[in-house]
Amino acid sequence: MSSPAGLAGTVLAPADWRDREAAHRTRADELLGPHLARRRAGATHPVYDFLFTYYNLRPRQLRVWHPGYGTVLGGAAARSYLTRAGYVAHPAGVTVAAEHLQARLGTVTFIAELLRATASRPARFTCFGMHEWAMVYRAPTVRHSAVPLRLGPERTDAVVESMPLRCSHFDAYRFFTEPAAVRNAERLTRQSQTATEQPGCLHAGMDLYKWAFKLGPLIESGLVLDCFELAVDARGVDMRASPYDLSGLGFSPIAVETAGGRREYVREQEELSRWAAPLRSRLLRCCAALLDAAARN
Repeated sequence: MSSPAGLAGTVLAPADWRDREAAHRTRADELLGPHLARRRAGATHPVYDFLFTYYNLRPRQLRVWHPGYGTVLGGAAARSYLTRAGYVAHPAGVTVAAEHLQARLGTVTFIAELLRATASRPARFTCFGMHEWAMVYRAPTVRHSAVPLRLGPERTDAVVESMPLRCSHFDAYRFFTEPAAVRNAERLTRQSQTATEQPGCLHAGMDLYKWAFKLGPLIESGLVLDCFELAVDARGVDMRASPYDLSGLGFSPIAVETAGGRREYVREQEELSRWAAPLRSRLLRCCAALLDAAARN
């Protein structure tokens, strides 16, 4: 592509865009293969199913390649895209409609504001992954009932009581039990989300996948898969630091109840934050290009 969101009016020849489409599908199939195999077998996974249930994104949607707003797919084969939301016929082929961009302008604006605000703040690495612990604190039942708590309920509660809760991510905080929520450094709300997100947060990095997907088909789909790869790794770290015993699934615990475990978590968190930063920048550039294009229409 010649610009972050494909806004240069590029016309892709059929052979070119079909190659890109096929390469995207191959990459998506490699990433999605384990999940799809489990689904065919009727098996569930307490770590990775989250990426498809909480985010509510279907694998078949991730397999679809989109060129991004402003790029025209040439040739008769491109007419197959007319069955997809947002596409219209173009004198040179098929492209995403300007009307679709206008209809999604509120979403693009919100994502741009959230990502810009997040990137503007210094990263903080002092939460030690306690959000999953806060979700089971003094709870009569646990969220992942098929997986045992590594320390048991009482010792899990004791860990929460021994450490400050410093969650900055509303979509983790909203699942805290009420006794845990009042222990957090601040009460988070949906309205304050843009004011509290910060780039050290593991979940803020994981959510780049959500924001990238929500921008489709306005952005090129390779960026969505780039963000998905980050989300897969972040989810693994997330649950390794959780109170659950996932050793039977090959996840060695990050024992954040110990000083050594907290240091390990911070190292993992810093690495994920470094991975997330350029992805966030790319999404911001896409949003800026889309908003500029909308203003010109």
